[in-house]
Amino acid sequence: MSVRELLVGLERAVESGEHRLWAVRCAHALGLEGIAVSLRWGSELVWFSDEISARLEDAQFTLGQGPGMEKELGRVPCHVPDLGTYAGERWSQFVAAARALGVGALFVWPVRSGTARCGTLTGYRGSPGPLTARQEADGLRVADALTGRLLAWRPGEEAAADGAGEAGVVELHRAEVHQATGVLSYQLGVPMEEALVRMRARAFASGHPLTEVAREILRELPS
Repeated sequence: MSVRELLVGLERAVESGEHRLWAVRCAHALGLEGIAVSLRWGSELVWFSDEISARLEDAQFTLGQGPGMEKELGRVPCHVPDLGTYAGERWSQFVAAARALGVGALFVWPVRSGTARCGTLTGYRGSPGPLTARQEADGLRVADALTGRLLAWRPGEEAAADGAGEAGVVELHRAEVHQATGVLSYQLGVPMEEALVRMRARAFASGHPLTEVAREILRELPS
């Protein structure tokens, strides 16, 4: 399936709840092994095609580093065709985590409205190598199409029992992280930003995903 056909069918895929399948097909059309879409500098993962894509976004969010966290990404894409030779010093911890997942190349496009960035589209490959000019351009087309969906999604009323909330048909995979950040901020008497930094440090030190650390904090609350 071509990128053009996928973009034509985006609305239908969203309405039918087949956005995961759409993401898988989109990744393949772009010559990638997987893609993920995140909001607000990676703070909320909303779509992903496979587990590795989700874990890459979690690694960036936990470590606070990686191509999707770059401020310049609001203006231009950030492509790293060989993680083995690029960005090792710039994002040393993230690169190590990505390579441990078997990722050899990473490509990030800004999801934006005009000059305002509202999210990112991130794709990966297991083997190093650049995209073709057509694939780079198609990635921008997909990111632009997703902007409309991101701006149209509305938060759901409740979070699911496992911590995933909803925004329209989009799962909010870090609902527990946001809840635990608020709890920790109150308990420690520190700003939300500092509470999140402390949770990130705890996750990194323990080697556990940030979502697991958040669940531990929420489980410790009195019933």
